[in-house]
Order: sequence, then structure tokens, then C-alpha cells
Amino acid sequence: MELRTEQLIAGYSGRTVVNRVDVTVPCGQVVAIVGPNGCGKSTLLRAMARLHAPESGRVLVGGEDVWGLRQREAAHRIALLPQSPQAPEAVTVAGLVRYGRHPHQGLFRQWSHEDERAVGRALEATGTTELAGRRLEELSGGQRQRCWLAMALAQETPVLLLDEPTSALDIGHAVEVLDLVRRIAADGRTVVMVVHDLAAAARYADSLVAMRDGRVVACGPPRETIDAALVRELYGVDAEVLTAPSDGSPVVVPVAAAATASA
Repeated sequence: MELRTEQLIAGYSGRTVVNRVDVTVPCGQVVAIVGPNGCGKSTLLRAMARLHAPESGRVLVGGEDVWGLRQREAAHRIALLPQSPQAPEAVTVAGLVRYGRHPHQGLFRQWSHEDERAVGRALEATGTTELAGRRLEELSGGQRQRCWLAMALAQETPVLLLDEPTSALDIGHAVEVLDLVRRIAADGRTVVMVVHDLAAAARYADSLVAMRDGRVVACGPPRETIDAALVRELYGVDAEVLTAPSDGSPVVVPVAAAATASA
């Protein structure tokens, strides 16, 4: 299902954080949002997920404005995994993943065999079936992140939003999670993720959205978008942009802070 924003403006207490952002994410693709801290990436995701009301503009999923839907209807279309999710104390992996079925519950719709099958599918897709009976707190960072992804997958939405899914993970676990993101998209889901690592964004995303000061300053396939000028504009550093020999994706090698380099 396609996700699109049109002239989206959002902020806090009169301060604009997301400024007239137009983004289109085709069905089954991965889009990575990159940019410096405070540029509006997380606020944009929250507005897409119907968690932070925009001042103006629209968020369209499947052609319908998500802010015109009921909250439960929106939760059937878009799932958000925030940057630092919190779990109840002593929750098991299976218990955590079951929370993903909450939007499907109601007064006349209690836990069903379909809910149990959805949980099973999410555990299998993330390789966490064998962890189902263990407490989340007992697991490694990479294992926990796969379990959180399983919870989001159990919601069975066509659109998945991920806010820094590899934050605080070592390189091995980060690759594991990003490989999983690619498989999720290959199954037909639309994925938008905020990432800080430009090399990871270049390798795993179909398209890149680069933000600075609440605006989109560049958008397109990573190989066509990432260059030294963009790195300097986003982060204020001079860098060499090399080509990975394995797949041709761009690799950013910082050289110096731009102010130092130009002095």
C-alpha cells in the first residue's frame, strides 16, 4: 500500500519541526529518512503514524487521509516501532508480540485462532519462535530488537514505520535487523525507517529522503542522491564518497569538519 505525505507541516508549541514535506513511498519499498539530530525525522514518522497531529497537509495511505480515519482503522494500516519502546516488566517474547494484535481486539472481537496464527507468523518471520517463552529482559540487544519487530509485524499492517531500528546495536546485529527489514518489504509491506548510518541507508533502502531543518533537501535512489555535497549540507563535514565493490552502493568516509577543512 502506498504511503504519501503532501505539504506536511508539524511542530510543537508554535515551533515548526516538519516544514512542507512531500514524500512518496511505493508499495513494497524501503525508504530511509536521514539527516542530523533534530531535523524532524521522528516527528515526521509520528505524523505518518497518526500519533502527532500536523498543523496542515495530509498523510495518505492507500489514497485515504490517515487523519480522517478512526484511530483503530489507522492502526490496521500503519504500525510504528518507536526509537525506545518500553515493555512491561517480566514480559515474555510471546506476550510482547501479542500486544501487536491489540488493534484487532474489541468489545465483540476477543482473542481468536487468527490472532494466534498472526503471532506465530510474526515470530517465524523474525526468527524468534524459539525465544517465545523467554523473558525479553534476558535477551541480547539484537534479539530484543527482532522481538519488537515481531510485535509490529503481528499488527499485520501494510505500512511499517521504524524509528532508528538499529540504534545501539553492534554491526552484526544491525545487519541482522536490516536484512529482516528487506525481507519484510519483499513480502509486500511498505517500510519507512529513520537511520543515522548513511552506508546502511544506501545499501538497504530503495530510496533516500534527506532532511535538514525540517525540510527535504534531497530525495531519490541512494546511488543518485548521496554525494560529498549532500554530506556537507546535512552534517557539516567534508567526506569522500566511495563505491562499495560488492554492490556499488555509496560508502561515506568523513574527512574533517567542514569549518576546519575550509580554514
